[in-house]
Amino acid sequence: MIESVLWLAVGLMIASSVIPRTLRVHKLIGGIGWGVFSIHWGYQPLHYVEILDYANAVLTFVFALFCLLVAYIMFREYREGPRIIKNNREMIHSEVSTQIEKDSLDITSMLTSASSLGALVYFPFANFSSLNTWIIGNVTSQVVWVLQYFEIPAYLKAWNMISLNGYTVEIILACTAIESIALFMGLIAAARAPLNRLIMAFIVSVPVIYVLNLIRDIFVVVAYGEQWFGADSFIIAHNYIAKAGSGIALFIISYAVLKILPELLGMIDGLWAILSEELKYLLHRFARD
Repeated sequence: MIESVLWLAVGLMIASSVIPRTLRVHKLIGGIGWGVFSIHWGYQPLHYVEILDYANAVLTFVFALFCLLVAYIMFREYREGPRIIKNNREMIHSEVSTQIEKDSLDITSMLTSASSLGALVYFPFANFSSLNTWIIGNVTSQVVWVLQYFEIPAYLKAWNMISLNGYTVEIILACTAIESIALFMGLIAAARAPLNRLIMAFIVSVPVIYVLNLIRDIFVVVAYGEQWFGADSFIIAHNYIAKAGSGIALFIISYAVLKILPELLGMIDGLWAILSEELKYLLHRFARD
């Protein structure tokens, strides 16, 4: 059921992205897509609470609320017309100071395009068993290879399970970094920039994320296998230290991508402006009622 909801949301968002922006109906379809998407993400916290991953439970709940807010904004834009953001930001790119052209940015349409492109990368791995098995198996094998290269006696207990000193770690899809990779690929593909800068942004994000994720997995296996933090070694290593490290790494990578693609700042600034405006409007409306 939840998979059907997911594919419906992705299909609607892709449809919204390919419909010409001169036709306001793309806002209605996009709004419905984001609303359906919120159902998918609203279901995820239940899973994370079951496995005691409270950080992801909070993140997925917040993202479900974000999806609802974007859906509401697109419905309003369908009725009243899109709000256009003027982009006048002056940025420094490499060694050249450039002025991003004044451009009319349809923020929610850009966001929908980026999200649908990212979804096209991620969700096949999440829903097709052959791709799911392929990427998890590759990451598992590579982690074991690195551990054995450094003479750490880890071994494959199963195709996606790594054992060290009698403690076993199961590699799942979330351990492959495909979610973060899909996010950056969607953002990069949605940016209107020269091909050479798009390629550079890809290089400093996707391969780097993949390598750092392998290091994260290796750390969790060793910390758990060696019981660095006692009985709660896995929870401390995986749910706290590794997640904090991933957050810092993604922040640095995001900064590098934004330096290469300052065009993305227009979308981020515009999204912040629209979300802030809508939240103030809703809070004022509820307070008045």
